[in-house]
Amino acid sequence: MPNLLTNQERYRHILGNHLPAEVVGWVYDYLSKRQVHLHITRERLSKYGDYRRPTPSLPFHEISVNGDLQPHFFFLVLLHECAHLETTLNYPLAKSHGHEWQETFRHLILIHLEVFPTEARHHLQNYTAHVPLQRAAWKEVEKTLLAQAQADNSSSTLHLDDLREGDLFQLVRRNRGTMQALNKRRTRWLCRDIKTEQLFSVSGSAEVIPVEAS
Repeated sequence: MPNLLTNQERYRHILGNHLPAEVVGWVYDYLSKRQVHLHITRERLSKYGDYRRPTPSLPFHEISVNGDLQPHFFFLVLLHECAHLETTLNYPLAKSHGHEWQETFRHLILIHLEVFPTEARHHLQNYTAHVPLQRAAWKEVEKTLLAQAQADNSSSTLHLDDLREGDLFQLVRRNRGTMQALNKRRTRWLCRDIKTEQLFSVSGSAEVIPVEAS
């Protein structure tokens, strides 16, 4: 069976599962330009994300972000780590969260401010009003976006049976990549893993997250 998606399309699909739709293109271009290896991880209680500088053995920038974050929060954490990357490039001796990093993070937030929901945007405006950045305002941003995540999770659940033939999706309860619904066979669907081309029989009652085709 022919591969229907290019590597770029697959990458954009993955990003689209975690980011607000309007920033997927910007993030893809940024990560490509900076040659960043992005790792989308499971929930980590100790941190939302991190950045690692290139080393002789791993000569590329590495960013990780927790994959369970609400899309706007995921994007904000990603901007936080991109600010570390930019600070490393422009101010190699700067402190981790020093003045240079704060100015860089502030700039990245402001150029994307309109992406965020109204309440979060209000708190981000307070947070970025001046350097040093306002810790209390950051806590309000975090609280707002975490509350939005809870609201999102309480919305109606989609099942594989709700999709149509040809639709792309990810399984909610399985750590698997993007799949495509091929055809229904009684109570199950024949599905294809986009990356590996493997075929699977999946229950029509499986909870799914639709993936937008680019």
